[in-house]
Amino acid sequence: MKFSYKFSNLIGTVYRKGNIIFSHDGNSVLCPVGNKISIYDLRNSRSYTLPVEARLNYTTLALSPNGLLLIAAQEDGEIHIINLNFRNIIYRKRFNRPIKIIRFSPDGKYFALTKENGVFVYAAPGLGRRVFDPFVLQRVFRESYDDTTCLDWSYDSRMLAVGSKDMMTRIYAFTKFKNLRAYSIGSNRDSVVGVFFEEKSLDLYTVGRDGKVCGWQCSVEPEGLMEAVDPYRSNGKKTEDEEEDIPLMNEDEEEKEKQESTKIDDTLEKFFYTRTLHLFLDTHFGGKHLSVTCAEYHQKTHIMVVAFATGDFLLLDMNDGGALVHSLNISKQHVSSAAINSTGDWISLGVSSLGQLLVWEWQSETYVLKQQGHFNNMRVVIYSPDGLHLATGGEDGKVKLWSTQSSFCFVTFSEHTSAVTGLAFTQSGKAILSSSFDGTVRAFDLIRYRNFKTLTSPRPTQFSCVSVDCSGELVVAGGQDSHDIYLWSLQTGRLLEVLAGHRGPVVSVEFTKQPGSTLMVSTGWDSTVKVWDAIANTTAKETMDLMSDGLCVTLRPDGKQLAVATMDGQITMFDPITGKQEGSISGRNDLGAGRGDADKVTAKKNREAKSFTTLCYSADGRYILAGGQSKNVCIYNIEDEILIKKFEITQNRSFDAMDETIDRRKLAEIGVNLALVEERENRESEELRAIKLPGTRQGDMSLRSFRPEVTVTSLSFSNTGRSWAATSSEGLLIYSLDDDDLFDPIFLDVSNTPSAVRQKLKQREYSAALLMALQLNIKSLKQEVIETIPTSSVPLVVSELRPIHIEGILNFMAEMIEKTPHIGLYSKWAAVIVNQHGQTLKTRASQILSSLNALQKALTTHHTNLSKVCCHNEYTLSYLLAQASLKKKSSTKSENDAAMEEDPPLCEERDTSIEDMFTENLEVES
Repeated sequence: MKFSYKFSNLIGTVYRKGNIIFSHDGNSVLCPVGNKISIYDLRNSRSYTLPVEARLNYTTLALSPNGLLLIAAQEDGEIHIINLNFRNIIYRKRFNRPIKIIRFSPDGKYFALTKENGVFVYAAPGLGRRVFDPFVLQRVFRESYDDTTCLDWSYDSRMLAVGSKDMMTRIYAFTKFKNLRAYSIGSNRDSVVGVFFEEKSLDLYTVGRDGKVCGWQCSVEPEGLMEAVDPYRSNGKKTEDEEEDIPLMNEDEEEKEKQESTKIDDTLEKFFYTRTLHLFLDTHFGGKHLSVTCAEYHQKTHIMVVAFATGDFLLLDMNDGGALVHSLNISKQHVSSAAINSTGDWISLGVSSLGQLLVWEWQSETYVLKQQGHFNNMRVVIYSPDGLHLATGGEDGKVKLWSTQSSFCFVTFSEHTSAVTGLAFTQSGKAILSSSFDGTVRAFDLIRYRNFKTLTSPRPTQFSCVSVDCSGELVVAGGQDSHDIYLWSLQTGRLLEVLAGHRGPVVSVEFTKQPGSTLMVSTGWDSTVKVWDAIANTTAKETMDLMSDGLCVTLRPDGKQLAVATMDGQITMFDPITGKQEGSISGRNDLGAGRGDADKVTAKKNREAKSFTTLCYSADGRYILAGGQSKNVCIYNIEDEILIKKFEITQNRSFDAMDETIDRRKLAEIGVNLALVEERENRESEELRAIKLPGTRQGDMSLRSFRPEVTVTSLSFSNTGRSWAATSSEGLLIYSLDDDDLFDPIFLDVSNTPSAVRQKLKQREYSAALLMALQLNIKSLKQEVIETIPTSSVPLVVSELRPIHIEGILNFMAEMIEKTPHIGLYSKWAAVIVNQHGQTLKTRASQILSSLNALQKALTTHHTNLSKVCCHNEYTLSYLLAQASLKKKSSTKSENDAAMEEDPPLCEERDTSIEDMFTENLEVES
């Protein structure tokens, strides 16, 4: 079994907080999810998470105009520059203060960021060369009296408009002008939320938090700004050996120069703004006072989006004086971020308190994307039998089904009124059962997406776990307050038995997966594991005593061993038939522990209270996956009872107890942890920051109003064993052996030309030549490369293809097979691709189904035509094959006949290929 599992995707958590942005082509949405960044491809209906991880939550994102560089800022002000081609962090810089807004200039040469009351402009790093420090400071503007909240660049990248909490909007000249340095605009009664320049103009709009929108017309056209020339820099740079020639002027000459400069300044146009639009948005809500949370403006379509704390947003046409186009309510919580794509058709809105992300097409008034994670922490996860779907249950009482291919939630069941505690798929995968603290076990139909059975107990009880047998007929659930196990018939919905025997809450129960067997195991807080036969009798078949209370029990896939996790950090294996103990793993030290901000004891002492709370066997039953009250997930070898590998699911220091020690710089002189001193005066926050009460373990994780601890609540292995999923405080994490990262190591640049491809072919670098030809996507060039590569090198070249190239090359193979005379060559390429990348094709079957159908159609057409010819010329072909074998035997080694036998090897090779081809066709036909 391979153990090179790596982080593959983060699903279940759609959006946390921060600003949402569109990609440069407008087809993808980038949004921060905790300390990771997720990208939602709206055209192809799939999402993926960048393989970068920060130490704290991301709050601010900015994308360069060419779409290659992404700048992301953390909560503490550390900035990461991410190369989206290679999907890694290339530069870091700490600003030690929160960064509110980051914006690239339209020409992509600079980016501006706001920190406290200042605006800092840096030169944007380029991808063409490597530099030691890409953060080259160009300009600093510090004239605001309070924190800056928003900014925007003019279309020519020469001016900046900055809004702040002091209710002023300031226009700064990034390029030095004679008639402008800085200009301030007032007319707001609250802090400025948005400021936007018009297209090809210096006119702008300002949006206040009180819902006041103002339009401002500039008195000067962009051509009327006169750039100031520095006389000391106009002559170029001086060398170190040269002395600067500073002109010496007497008093008369200085006075004369001042008079001339005054005359020049008098001839320049005065720079000022005139208010042309005064709009109050509260009139659209009956005069009710509303608080604006975010705003966005699209220059080409002149559409403005304004979102409010009530969950409403307005769409305004600024060409028509701010006329209302649409008004829509998407939530009862405040909208945190808004964005418009490059074409102006799609509007993206994020609600951080609900973890909700929406993409709305305003012209057709339809949702392009509507995703929402669990409101509270996820509690349980399970793979479907075919491995294509994941089901999650949360504290919010919802059951969600997620696609492992697209990473989107496609159905949500909200019938439960309390937390979901257990999930179980039937063997066919057409139904799923869930247990809840509301006292019901519900069965959901995954074909019609409805709740078709509701199972209850005679006396109301809270169900803590659920399981279904391999036939899908029997359903069992454990009671938390009644200490009993309930057995129902799924077909009739009738309660069959009440199994008593546990003296404490039943926390885990599971049926064996062996066909025809009704064996099941259970454990509870009475320090016992019980083995039951659901049909034979109503008493426990075997009872095994434990050293501590049981927390989770699971059966090996073959049903011949069970593993139970106890509160003392032990994992104990038993034989369910004989009740004999087969092994024990002490994993408390492997779990690890950290010291929280409010802890009075060390991390070593905290470790003594940690334990595993969820277990899962691997597909072959030789290894076990364990997780619990820690950030670590461990894989153990059962036979050797040793730790094989440990996965750290997150490095997010926004959670509590991530480090074993507390930084002494965060301690006051009296020893008080300064992290516990929270600011409660920020009225922009969603609500007053809540201090965690002693002993509380649950909370609203989506709000992040306090620092929760990282825990792993559930684990699930896929049936193929190539991936596993874990639910934690961070979300639903998927670790996989498959390289589903559709990343192309050779991106299109100026060095990739047809001549360079042919040069690679001459140098026999076939893999590089094929990749470059696929990038150029020139049909004749791809044909030349494929037909030039020797057939003996095809397996090696195909093995180096990335998953992103499979679909394209299969389409090309299908197209060429239909019309090329080299059927055998292209058929061999297709066969090698399918054999070597079968697992990738299987996992991405829905995305490449059209390519596979086209390839099958082309091969079937040729097989049909050739099989008819072969059937009508069976004896002729036998004669030709016999003659070919005779030619092989009659070949001599004499030098006189060598010249005459130069062509026969080609004919011989051609005959051999014909023989092989027809042999394969006959085998396929049979």
